[in-house]
Amino acid sequence: MTKEDFIALYEKCLSGECTTEDLHLLERYQDDFELTDRPWITEMGNKQEIKAKIYNKLQSQMDAPKHYLFKPYQFAIAASLLVFLSAGIIFFISPTKKQASNQLAKVKAVIVPGSNKAILTLADGTNINLGNSKKGILSKQGAASVNKLSNGELSYNLDAGNKSENFVSYNLISTPRGGQYQVILSDGTKVWLNAASSLKYPAVFAGKERDVELTGEAYFEVAKNKDMPFKVTVNGMEVKVLGTHFNIMAYNDEKATETTLLEGSVKLIKNTKETLLIPGQQGALINGQPDFNVHKVNVDDIIAWKNGFFSFENESIQSIMREISRWYDVDIEYSGNLIKQNYGGTVSRFKDIDELLKTLELTGTIHFKTEGRRVTVMP
Repeated sequence: MTKEDFIALYEKCLSGECTTEDLHLLERYQDDFELTDRPWITEMGNKQEIKAKIYNKLQSQMDAPKHYLFKPYQFAIAASLLVFLSAGIIFFISPTKKQASNQLAKVKAVIVPGSNKAILTLADGTNINLGNSKKGILSKQGAASVNKLSNGELSYNLDAGNKSENFVSYNLISTPRGGQYQVILSDGTKVWLNAASSLKYPAVFAGKERDVELTGEAYFEVAKNKDMPFKVTVNGMEVKVLGTHFNIMAYNDEKATETTLLEGSVKLIKNTKETLLIPGQQGALINGQPDFNVHKVNVDDIIAWKNGFFSFENESIQSIMREISRWYDVDIEYSGNLIKQNYGGTVSRFKDIDELLKTLELTGTIHFKTEGRRVTVMP
């Protein structure tokens, strides 16, 4: 394959038009990564090792599940590879270690969106990386089997006739920044965890209530059981339900704990204060204030994250960047005097971060600079 053929094939893939045959062709010509006839610079490292690393990155991108990679972004790593190789042609013109290092520093790392990944901590302290674990039974927790389903969900299934559970054993599922996960509890309740969140729960519910503890953000679809109410403890507050759909946002870096009801009814309790929500309402407990602030909201905006979108409505750039930081696993800095301006709109959570930031820049009021995993916000 010539250099021109190689580039043409990559351009085809970058446009989302690659066929299976094209992908196989790329794999077969893995040794054609060198797009220059000039000698290799030894200061850059071992030639074969670097070629192998580049190929492995490309291969992992090809094999990645397409559920989270929309067509325009399937070959983000391939795009960065082309940039690397194009820069490589420049390296060969001026073969000095310092110049090569300077050019390498200019190669921009691809910051990909979050995906399904979490750590499951069992009752005995064992940690299981759910992103890398195989499908099937992961563990036995008392009277329940812990299963990773074919769609990646975690599910607790009660073993028929197993009465061996004499005590409540708790499990913990935690998502990092840039992660999300779904778990089906032993009672059939479904929970979607957003990035940088955790849920502590018993492997098997016992007693008069179904108690769980949340940090971060989660969406719940609670299985009905009038004899055993479901209770979520979060930031010193309790959310009590029988069977309902609701979202709780309780990040430590946000100014309030917000509970939004989609279906059924919930009771919010903090010390001596209580309030009931009806569908379409949000109960916000602002940090440092004793009373709940109840108001109507657009529930579609609240659970947009669960459905694969950012949905901003009259939000400050600081609020927006906190969401971006958690989902893309980046650190945020601010420089200069920013205009007090609120923004609105809906954007896919699976866009490359550069595309998302460029969309915000179209407002003409904000600009961004990305260095590694740090994003600087500027006027």
